[in-house]
Amino acid sequence: MRIFRLPTLRLGDLTLRNRNVVASCVRNRSVPTNVPNDLNLEYYVQRARGGAGLIMTEGTLVSQQGTEWPHNPGIWNEEQVEGWKKIVDAVHANGTHIFCQLWHTGRVSHPDMDEQKKAGKPVPGPSAIAARGGRFRQLPGQPGYVTPTPIEDPWSIIEEFRHAAKMAKKAGFDGVELHSAGGYIIHQFLDYTSNQRTDIWGGSVENRCRLGLEVLKAMVDVWGPARIGIKISPCGGYNDVGMSLPDTIHTFIHYITQICAMKLAYVQLVRHNPLFEATVPASVNGTVQKIRRSTPHDVLAYERRNPTATRVFVNGGLTLDEAEGLIAEGVVDAAVFAVLWICNPDLQKRAERGLPLNKVVDPVTFYTAPEGEGLSYGYTDYPFANTDASVSSETHEVRDG
Repeated sequence: MRIFRLPTLRLGDLTLRNRNVVASCVRNRSVPTNVPNDLNLEYYVQRARGGAGLIMTEGTLVSQQGTEWPHNPGIWNEEQVEGWKKIVDAVHANGTHIFCQLWHTGRVSHPDMDEQKKAGKPVPGPSAIAARGGRFRQLPGQPGYVTPTPIEDPWSIIEEFRHAAKMAKKAGFDGVELHSAGGYIIHQFLDYTSNQRTDIWGGSVENRCRLGLEVLKAMVDVWGPARIGIKISPCGGYNDVGMSLPDTIHTFIHYITQICAMKLAYVQLVRHNPLFEATVPASVNGTVQKIRRSTPHDVLAYERRNPTATRVFVNGGLTLDEAEGLIAEGVVDAAVFAVLWICNPDLQKRAERGLPLNKVVDPVTFYTAPEGEGLSYGYTDYPFANTDASVSSETHEVRDG
C-alpha cells in the first residue's frame, strides 16, 4: 500500500507518522466505573504498537449520563484524568498521537440508569421529542428512549464541553475531537426533527448550528484551533435523526463552512453506512412499518465546496484500497477505520507489509463481552500478524464496518 507507507501527515502543528487513523469506538469496558482502566490501556497501546498514525478515543463522556453503555469512560473528574494520563503516556511511548473525543449523548440516555440517577438530572434534549428505538439492556424489560426534558439553558452544555476540554489537556492528550455525529446532542440540535425550539437555538439553519459552533469556540479557547477536530455524519439515520436531502445539504453546507472558517485541524466526514442504521417504527399509509431515517448522499462533496487548510478525514465502509485511492487523488488526507482496527490491532503494519487481514470479527463483542467470558474477549485478544505470512489475494478487499 503506497499511501499507507507515506511517512508523515501534517495535522495542525502535529506531524502524524502516517494517514491511518483509529476511529472512536464505544467498547464499554471501563468496569466497574467510568474511569479508564488497565484493560483500556492495553487496548490503546496495542493499536499504537500496530502502527496507527492517530488514535481517537472512544466517545468520552463530558458529564455523567445514563447511556446504554454504563461502562463507557468519562473525563469530568480527576480520577478519570489520571486513568487517561496513563493511557496517553503509553500511547506516546509507542510513537502515536491520540485525541480525546468529547461526547454528550443528550436525549438517548435513560432516567432509570444508575449513572443518570447519580447525575441528579433529567435526560436532556433540544425539545421534548423522544428518539424512536434504543434498548437499555440493564433495565427491566429493556426499555427504549424516553421523552427528554428540553434544555433550559444550552450554555450549560457548552460549559460541560469546555470543562472536559480542560481535563483532556490536563491528561496530556494531543488534541480533542467534538462528537457532532451519530444523533447525539450536537446532532440533535442540528436536525429539525429533534430540535423544534423557537429561541436562538432552533428554527433557522443558523440557530440549529449554533450549539455545535459555540462548543467548538469553547474548545478553541482551551486548545487553540490546530488541536481540534470534529466528527460529522450528514447522512443521519442513527438515533432517529435525518432530514430531507435539500434541508440536509443546506444545513451542513452552512455548518461546515463555519467550521472551516475556524481553521481546525481536521473535519472527519462519516459516509452513509446501512450496517449501523437501525430501523424505526413509523406510520406509512395508515400502517406501522419499519423505516430507515438516513439521507444517503456524497458527504465528500461538502469539503470540495470549502477548500481550506483544514484536513479532511473520511470514515465509513472503507477498504484499504479505496482509502488509498481517495488519498492518492487528493480527495481526503487520511482514512479512519473502526472494525478493521478492532480485529487487526496491527492494521497499519499489515498494510505496510502486504500481510493478510484478519477477517473474523464478532459484532456481539463490540460493546461488551459475552456472558461467562472475561472483558478481554473480543477486545484485546485479537492476534497480531505473523510477519512471515504469505499475502492473500483478498488482503485489501476487507471493508470496514
